[in-house]
Amino acid sequence: MHSLRKKVYEALAINAHGNRNLRFSANLFIIGLIALNSLAIMLRSVPELRDDPQLDAFFKEFETFSVLVFTVEYGLRVWSCVENKKYHHPLWGRLRYMVSLWALVDLLAILPFYLTLYITDFGLIRMLRVMRLVRLYRMSKYSKALNMIKKAVEYTKEELILSYTFLLFSMVLASSIIYYLEHPAQPEAFPSIPASLWWGVVTMTTVGYGDVYPITVLGKIFGGFIAFLGIALFSLPTGILASGFMEQVNQNKKRGEKHTKCPHCGEDISI
Repeated sequence: MHSLRKKVYEALAINAHGNRNLRFSANLFIIGLIALNSLAIMLRSVPELRDDPQLDAFFKEFETFSVLVFTVEYGLRVWSCVENKKYHHPLWGRLRYMVSLWALVDLLAILPFYLTLYITDFGLIRMLRVMRLVRLYRMSKYSKALNMIKKAVEYTKEELILSYTFLLFSMVLASSIIYYLEHPAQPEAFPSIPASLWWGVVTMTTVGYGDVYPITVLGKIFGGFIAFLGIALFSLPTGILASGFMEQVNQNKKRGEKHTKCPHCGEDISI
């Protein structure tokens, strides 16, 4: 049983040692199933496809099959996780694994299907069905590039929080000023400061839907100033994230320079 559990762990874990071909095949199958599920969810939203009885039956059967596979996979991951030293305890180790990020993502990928079997509220059911797209997020743990982005966000999270806090403060301030400038001229467009936040968002992001805009001279001058300011402010988090991403790239290059291939087995060895 221990040998079987170890083989299951090595087949499902991304960074485990063991049979590379088995691990590659298992992870490739899961990735392919996740991609097909995401495609099926999108196609099922097309009225012409959804209203076709045969296609709708196929989508339902494929959903059931996929959930069964994901459920078995989740159970095997919980069962075999004790092979990892981090989760070695047979009870607390498994509980600790179940509350980890990727285990929660795996659970959220299958939970909506089972909840919809017992819920009759159609609005809630639709919200739960949207949550099935969490399966697409699971693919990020198989992607080196997405993992680097995740690490870049974690590396710069304090700077990102500060920049977005400043953006929110600027947006509230801009919306408050435009309210006092434009409310007397068009009270229906700027009835309150919270309502003026919509103008602040579309102006500072330079989207400019055109449904709400200033008509007074001071309002137009201030609106133009905020539009230019928004370009600079919203590029700030982008620069921070890009800096963090480049830091992760440089760190990966440094790690790669410290390893070489063994002439006998081909494995990476530290030097």
